[in-house]
Amino acid sequence: MTDQKALQTLRIPTPSGPLRVLVSACLLGTLCGYDGSSYGDHPGAKRLTDYDTIRLIRFCPEDYAFGTPRELCDIHGGTGLDVLEGRARVLTESGLDWTEGMIRASEAMLDLARRRRVELAVLMDISAACGSQVIYDGSRLSENPTYQIGMGVCAAQLHRYGIPVISQRDFASLEILYRKLDPSHRVDPTAIDHHETDWYKAYFG
Repeated sequence: MTDQKALQTLRIPTPSGPLRVLVSACLLGTLCGYDGSSYGDHPGAKRLTDYDTIRLIRFCPEDYAFGTPRELCDIHGGTGLDVLEGRARVLTESGLDWTEGMIRASEAMLDLARRRRVELAVLMDISAACGSQVIYDGSRLSENPTYQIGMGVCAAQLHRYGIPVISQRDFASLEILYRKLDPSHRVDPTAIDHHETDWYKAYFG
């Protein structure tokens, strides 16, 4: 669940003092997905490039740690926070253990965020690295793949440090962000975040 209060309390940015936002590089079109793509178009995130009151810092932790293209990987035995605390593992589809590499990637992402004084992160949901609302519970290529509520390893690392994290699917939160960046923006009252969708409510009860 997103923390919309944290978004509401973000400072009002200006062109000379832009809001510093860390973004999953694929959301801005960088070809860093596991298959060498950007996982499609992400207009909600790309819209952020339209404003002169934001400084976007793009980073792909999986490309940093494992290169592109690479195997798919998922978290087994818990969430990203569990990985950071030694209770879960990150495994590839061929069975390689990428836990330590993913933790190093999360540390590199946090180091970048701290050095650049990041105030918010907009990350790719479902990813074992960047998921902020929903991630796979084990392998996504299993016969009956399942989801769980929770963050990926890198999102959890940022959140643990106190950086608010939203996903490209959190449309209500993005509307709040657009309004921060442009006070004349008219917020869409029908926009909802991912945890408010019918799919989410039906799946997780």
